Amino acid sequence: MESQIDRFIRYASIDTQSDPNSDTTPSTEKQWVLARMLFEELSAMGLEEVSIDDHGYVMATLPSNLAIKVPTIGFISHYDTTPDFSGTNVKPRLIKNYDGKDIVLNKAKDIILSSAYFEDLLQYQGQDIIVTDGTTLLGADDKAGITEIMSALEYLLEHPEIKHGTIRVGFTPDEEIGRGAHKFDVEKFNCDWAYTMDGSQVGELEYENFNAAGAKITAVGKSVHPGYAKGKMVNAILLVSEFMNLLPTEEVPQNTEEREGFYHIHHIKGEIEKAELELIIRDHDKNLFEKRKAFLGELIEKLNTKHGDYLSIEIKDQYFNMSEMVKPVFHIVEIAKEAMESLGISPIIKPIRGGTDGSQLSFMGLPCPNIFAGGHNFHGKYEYLPVQSMEKATRVIVKICELVGAKGA
Repeated sequence: MESQIDRFIRYASIDTQSDPNSDTTPSTEKQWVLARMLFEELSAMGLEEVSIDDHGYVMATLPSNLAIKVPTIGFISHYDTTPDFSGTNVKPRLIKNYDGKDIVLNKAKDIILSSAYFEDLLQYQGQDIIVTDGTTLLGADDKAGITEIMSALEYLLEHPEIKHGTIRVGFTPDEEIGRGAHKFDVEKFNCDWAYTMDGSQVGELEYENFNAAGAKITAVGKSVHPGYAKGKMVNAILLVSEFMNLLPTEEVPQNTEEREGFYHIHHIKGEIEKAELELIIRDHDKNLFEKRKAFLGELIEKLNTKHGDYLSIEIKDQYFNMSEMVKPVFHIVEIAKEAMESLGISPIIKPIRGGTDGSQLSFMGLPCPNIFAGGHNFHGKYEYLPVQSMEKATRVIVKICELVGAKGA
């Protein structure tokens, strides 16, 4: 376990923040540092077909140790961290034998990880927890997943008595900005199916996610001196504001849960002559998803009928619910479930209220459910990672490899 802690801290200390405003892949040059490190480590471990392509995708193969052919499976994690919060100069700290009380992350700045506010903390009392120093995120999303995959590979290499088929691993850039699978070479990866190690608490097993789209509303106005504006001025800011007020007030992230969809306004800017609003549309149900997109178009038509043709909308689909692609091969979920249960872990099967590389990969021909990596409170300074959760995720990977080998035999 000490080795796994050291490995995670080493990975977490590298700044790999992605950038949605960049057109390159990876979107930031600094992501190459960890990508190349992983390439070197996989090579040093003795894996085969170790590669890193021009876009920073790292792949490697652990050959089968069986005499017969069984399905080839893969495990995938992303090495970038979110642009939502600083990933520069990350200083992970290990709290041993957590006592259930508040954790002072940064005394000087009075930043406290409160067990009263973040109640999930209490389930890890007596365990070891890795936290931030309160000034950055931790990066367990998804360097915990990378650590677990690397540790599982080492364990399988050290224990050849565990019989398994061919295992492929892949590490990707830019997942946090929705591009992690865009240039993933599924044909080269050459797997029957795979798992992303990118979930949160112990037991999470996910094969459903949102259908997702982004929308941009643009209002073009007319600026006239306010003293002489009657019948002439068109204020683009007010048009965008009127559009916002027509959205269902309860169908927002903070008021929805489980399979409930929402509209989420995340950016607005404007002047009298031009205003822009950006929002995302989410729903697990494909029919409701399509209705949500149509509803936005209807609002624009309504406002243009009322005020004139000053508003326009652009909607782009982002990803779809991977359950459509996973359900026909549902045994891959059952294998992960069996692996957890055999290790005394209670599976938590629930829809993802977000997206995952696995969604895009599933529609690219690589069915790819998502398994817990163990971290909590991603994308901010209150992020933490129980060490024992990381160990359990590693054991799940090993057990899946063993089960697939046994079922194939």
